[in-house]
Order: sequence, then C-alpha cells, then structure tokens
Amino acid sequence: MADSLHELRQRINAFVAARDWAQFHTPKNLAMAMIVEAAELVEQFQWDTAQESQHLSPEKREAVSHELADTFVYLLRIAEVLQIDLIAAANEKIDLNAKKYPVEKARGSNAKYTAYEKT
Repeated sequence: MADSLHELRQRINAFVAARDWAQFHTPKNLAMAMIVEAAELVEQFQWDTAQESQHLSPEKREAVSHELADTFVYLLRIAEVLQIDLIAAANEKIDLNAKKYPVEKARGSNAKYTAYEKT
C-alpha cells in the first residue's frame, strides 16, 4: 500500500511494467483514457441537484471514489511518461492563478479573470 505520491507512482509503474503496458501508454492514449474516466465521474452527478451532489450515499461515495482514483492514476501516468513533477507544476500554476485572480478582485466572485481586466 502506497502512503505517498512517490510510493504511489512506484506502485503504478510496477503494475504497468508487470503487464507490459508501457508500450500503450503514450501521452495521447493516457490523456484520452483520463478523459473517459473523468466523464464516468461526471456521470455519477449527472442528474443530481447541487445539494444531492454534496450528500452522497455510501454506495455512491464509493463509486465516485473509484472514478476519482481512475482519473488520478491516469494523471500520474501521463506525468510519469512526460517526466513532469506534478507538485512543482501545481505550485507554479497556483502562483500564476494568484496573479490572474488577485484577492481584492476575486474574493467571493466566480467571474473569469478576463472580467477583471476590464475593471
């Protein structure tokens, strides 16, 4: 059982290697597979109200958990294949978003950053 991102990547890599699947894990194929899994996640909420989506039954929570895990595993595989440090990339993106969405303009607003450029 993996307890860290590094250990999880190693576990996934071993799983893939044991099955000789690396040959199929091109960035294109992995991105497509990730989107399929993300669509299966969306399907779990398709007809729910906003409130229903926040209060899941144990069975639905498990199904959502599985779809999140599938999406996450494919995301990790893409990063592995492309040698992208997801922690570094996420930190860089947060810094970029902090500039796009300054607190004084974005707080309590769901407007896209392009709306701030007009003010």
